Amino acid sequence: MNHSYDAVVIGGGINGLVAAAELAGAGWRVAVLEETHRLGGFIASDELTVPGYVHDTFSSWHPLFVAGGAYAVLGEDLHRHGLVYRDADGPVTASVSGRGVVVADRDPAATAETFEQAADARAYHAMLAEFGQWGPHVFGALGSELRPRDLLRLGAAATRGLGVHGMNDLLRASVQSGRALVRERFAGFEVDQLWSPWLLHAGLAPDHAGGGVMLPVMAFTMHAVGLPVVEGGAARFVAAVTDLLEERGVDIHLGTSAEQIEVRGNVAVAVHAGSSRFKARRAVLASTSTGRLYGGLLPRAHVDDAGRRAAGRHRPGRAAAQLHLALDRPVVWADSRLDEVPLVHLSDGSASTAIACAQAEAGLLPAEPTVVVGQQCLLDPTRAPAGKATLWIQLQEVPWAPVGDAAGEIDADELWTAGMADAYADRVIAKIERHAPGFTGTVLGRHIITPTALAAANANAVQGDPYGGAAELDQSLVWRPGTATGHRTGVANVFHIGAFTHPGPGLGGGSGHLVAQQLLSPGPARRLASGLRRLPESLRR
Repeated sequence: MNHSYDAVVIGGGINGLVAAAELAGAGWRVAVLEETHRLGGFIASDELTVPGYVHDTFSSWHPLFVAGGAYAVLGEDLHRHGLVYRDADGPVTASVSGRGVVVADRDPAATAETFEQAADARAYHAMLAEFGQWGPHVFGALGSELRPRDLLRLGAAATRGLGVHGMNDLLRASVQSGRALVRERFAGFEVDQLWSPWLLHAGLAPDHAGGGVMLPVMAFTMHAVGLPVVEGGAARFVAAVTDLLEERGVDIHLGTSAEQIEVRGNVAVAVHAGSSRFKARRAVLASTSTGRLYGGLLPRAHVDDAGRRAAGRHRPGRAAAQLHLALDRPVVWADSRLDEVPLVHLSDGSASTAIACAQAEAGLLPAEPTVVVGQQCLLDPTRAPAGKATLWIQLQEVPWAPVGDAAGEIDADELWTAGMADAYADRVIAKIERHAPGFTGTVLGRHIITPTALAAANANAVQGDPYGGAAELDQSLVWRPGTATGHRTGVANVFHIGAFTHPGPGLGGGSGHLVAQQLLSPGPARRLASGLRRLPESLRR
């Protein structure tokens, strides 16, 4: 069966959906090929535990999307199709350990005034103000292809805007770790405990280069945007996007696995899936893993040296797991301030998080994992029956093939067996219990998603890594796809998008938006402006 389109998008995750919606909005005839039986990738919600309890199955929070260029283009239409966000106005995130509790409010002043040392409060305001100056250049880089001419333009703009010394400070922070940044600037523990665990959400560990910029990015974003969640569950976001795609005439082919991109004269002309051929007159956008694109979808004869290097050098990051709980009542924390915080980390900052990361990298189940506790019902009570609650727990420091347990309590044999997963879930629940006495007795049902289950649910989660590969500096920016050609692939009209490509993982839809805008208006000035639309208005002045 033959179909004819202007663009064929392989993969129905957020980047593929964003690209399809933007291209179709400009009048392109677009098809989306999704190998599973629903769109969204890692955006989904389901009744995983007890009937009536709606859990965000994978991802949940949408600050990157709300702050990004894709939302600027599509947001109004998505809301017209039923998308509603719920967000925090006061407390937004917190971290708790034996040292105490640190809470971040949407108001930076309200956050800083809780620090024990006045000098740290001043340093915190200085860090946010400094990032306010860096922001247009950081987000400009995230919204650019970073080819040589883009780098020259961005460098010149940063030098003009920041001066030589300011530019040097930005570059220094870019190769600094998050631990080094907080150790250099703050005497107390609060900023480290509060923000260092957030580096996990960028695929980093506290001692990875790049954390010196990403830590203030996280802090600035939380204060500026908060932590919006989709009312009724993440699936409502996918429903709104689906309605928009259908309104714009996009053909959606579910259960359709792309097998090969047809190339003639080094130009992509079609995508083959089973007995169907999807002609692509202008572009093929592949939201796939690097290995699958260069090792399967593109014919071997048309994969150049850069593509082979990209596939050969790419390495997965740490695996992840999730635990979903249905509760008889909301969590009652020992420190009542946490009762009103949408997202809580159980971590003492760089120290415990770095140890847990190192143990996971060594193939061990961490003895004291960083536990990310999402209390979405605080923002959206529609997700559970009245007086009840859901809990969304993310574990970002687990090995793909465990060879042991750092605590010496759980048998591990390189397989995530049901017994091992249950035992590790018990460890996580016990850690929450230490900060919320009586918590364990409120659990009505639980659902564990192991790294192997993540990989089975989404082929892009290679070895259970949901972040598209290790996010360390050598696999970031111009080195993330490994080709040094932006989202181009060496084959004309084939573009690589998704978490495996710049600007990396997260729910921003950045690569899909960037490539769509490039296809619609390839001028360099438009590409740079596209990146700057990621910023809040206060930073674009």
